[in-house]
Amino acid sequence: MRFERKHAVLFLLIAAWNVFSYANFAKNLAEAHARGEDRPTGYWVAHIVLIVVNLAIAAILGRLGWKAWRATGTSASDRVTS
Repeated sequence: MRFERKHAVLFLLIAAWNVFSYANFAKNLAEAHARGEDRPTGYWVAHIVLIVVNLAIAAILGRLGWKAWRATGTSASDRVTS
């Protein structure tokens, strides 16, 4: 498959959304823990694993998006053949 600029933008946007939403989720989870919410240990572990996995996915998609962005960065005049 050949990546186009639109694929790079999509990957970068998804990565940014994952970072934003899961960083906010992590902040809310930490605040809930600091307030002393009474939850089973499994609740905290499951949500921390969810946050870590989704931030790893964001890193992978961000890296792939960045590579695709750089690979499709040639200008239109460079791609025109005589």
